[in-house]
This record gives sequence, C-alpha cells and structure tokens, in this order.
Amino acid sequence: MMSVGIFTGYFPYGLDETIRRIKQHGFTNVQLDTAFKDLVLRPGPKAVDDCRRVADAFRDADLPISCIAAYKNLTHPEPATRQAYIDHVKFALKHARLLGTPYVASEAGTFNADSDYIPDPKNQTEAGYLECRAILAELARYAEDHGAVFLLETYVNNVVGTIERTNRIVEEIDSPGFGLMMDPTNYFEDHNIDRIDETLNRIFDAPLAAHVRCAHAKDVKRAADAGEKYAEMDASSAHSFRGIGAIEMPGPGLGDLNYALYLKRLSERHPNIPLIIEHLEEADVPRAKRFVDEQLKRVAA
Repeated sequence: MMSVGIFTGYFPYGLDETIRRIKQHGFTNVQLDTAFKDLVLRPGPKAVDDCRRVADAFRDADLPISCIAAYKNLTHPEPATRQAYIDHVKFALKHARLLGTPYVASEAGTFNADSDYIPDPKNQTEAGYLECRAILAELARYAEDHGAVFLLETYVNNVVGTIERTNRIVEEIDSPGFGLMMDPTNYFEDHNIDRIDETLNRIFDAPLAAHVRCAHAKDVKRAADAGEKYAEMDASSAHSFRGIGAIEMPGPGLGDLNYALYLKRLSERHPNIPLIIEHLEEADVPRAKRFVDEQLKRVAA
C-alpha cells in the first residue's frame, strides 16, 4: 500500500508544531526539509545532536521520514556556488541514516545563472551532460560510502530532463548509491502536454522506472502566461515555484494529469512506495490529501 506524505516545508513553523499539523492531516510519512523556524540542520558541532533531535521527534510521532529534500542547482555555472550546493547535498547524504532514511533528493540543475528553473543552451550539449554526469556520479559514490542513496528528480529544463537522458544517466552511473524520484509532471512541456497518457506510458515502460525509490504527487496543465510562476507563501523557491513557459504545475487534482493512469502504473512497479504531495499551500492541504486518497482507493478497487 502506498504511504501518502508531504514535504515538511509547507508548514512554516517550529519542529514540534510542524509535526503536530502534519499528523493532524493524517499523513503517514514526510519528505524532510532541513529547516524549521526553530531549527536548521547544517554543518557544525551541533549537527549530529540536531539530526537526532529531529529524528527522535518524528519517531515519537510515528511519522517516518521517507526522504530528505536537498534541492539545489548542482550545475550552477559559478564554481563557488556550485560547490556550496554540492556540499549541501553531501551533508544530507552523510546524515541521512541518522535521520532515518537512506534517501536524499535533488535535481541535476541548469547551467543558467539567473534561475534554477530556466533552461540554458549548454544543458542540451554533450559537454554539458558529461559535466553534470560527473557531479551526479560523485554524489552517488559519496552516498554509497555513507549507506545512503542520492535520488535524482528530473525536470524538463534541467540537464537531465527527458526520458532519454534519464534512461542514459541511470545506465551510465549504475550505482547502488543512485536512484530516481518519480515525478511525471516534470517531463511535460509544450510539445507533449496534449499527449499526457502517451507520455505517462512511455515513462513507466522505460528502463528508468525500475530505479524509482520515492514519488511525488502534483499536477500539470497549460499555463495562461509564459513567465516564471510562483505562489506567494512562506517557503523556499523549491516549494513556491509553479512552472515556467507553457506549463503550470499546481497541486494534485488541479491540472490535467491522468491520476488514475499515473497511480496505476506506479503501483504496478512500486506498490509500497512513499507518495509525497507537493506544490500547494497549507490551506489547500486537506483538499489535496482527500484527492490523492480517493485516487489511491480507485487504483486498489
């Protein structure tokens, strides 16, 4: 049975209040953001104690941490910024087991210096791909050394954003320290948004599907405007981002994704996978949770 969870970052409170609110909504796991209003997990002499405090709080609440969120632009063109982002992911990988999960998720990133979500011509080049692959392979090795697994979440405007490139990266890295975060909405853009079922089936028929370890639940539809889209909320850009160009990505049930097909194909390959709701505001959590729960009931029927 799939376990329905949510990012902790959609709840802008201290650790205990965040857990209380998530439990109140009936979630059974979380994807952990590393910052709360009263506690930030970061390198330093308190790192281990802080990780234990967080892990103990979620264990006491019987709310498992299924994955850690470490979303950074890993191919940022400025060297010092890129290294800081890589170090951020390594910190999460090093402490993942202490936090109760092997999984740490991030995206490949883009060579665009102005935004983590805007494409760059270098993204589609072989040189750009090889540069990105070296970074991801390094993180996979680091993960393996620490008993963790780096999960790549593909996104269409990143270096790894197509079904073909995702198949290639999992084949070429081929490491127990490397896996995928499934989010089919991230494969859509103007050329395939009108072929949702076909694209979903291509994703799950591809070799990449065997490497999925966790999954996301948001939605996708054509956008009314072509700019970058953000929700006004007390959260990082990773949580407030809602799409760019022809595509908008709202919360689950607010777009055109065929959820019946998505969850059917997902359950066939990974029947017990954690399914994490995202791209919403706190006020919309009850609706989104009801929608996902109802969709899962239909899959099981």
